Amino acid sequence: MGIKILIIDDEDDVRAFIKAVLKKNGYETLTAADGAEGLEIFQQERPALVTLDIMMPGRSGIDFYRGVRKDPLLANTPIIVVSALAAGGRDMSMLKPAAVFDKPIDPDEFIAAVQMALA
Repeated sequence: MGIKILIIDDEDDVRAFIKAVLKKNGYETLTAADGAEGLEIFQQERPALVTLDIMMPGRSGIDFYRGVRKDPLLANTPIIVVSALAAGGRDMSMLKPAAVFDKPIDPDEFIAAVQMALA
């Protein structure tokens, strides 16, 4: 079994793309369409890393992030933000992610960031 990575994004095509890139590089993937589903999967499966969209219906990526950071058992899990908000110049430093990517992402740069976050 590969290292588990949870992909949280409300866009089916983005989840499918990230999943394909991660699987091609030997990672096991879990997916969620919003922050609430993501938090449930995260608590059950305890993935090694999370990719997180910020703007989603229901529970947003920021809500998910804050919830995870409050739990001492989960707080140190690296999170990579993959969001169109990054392109809008929004400051993601308040979240302290392992990396931030604009959509669409470059697969090679993305995998490099995943490897660095897991190192």
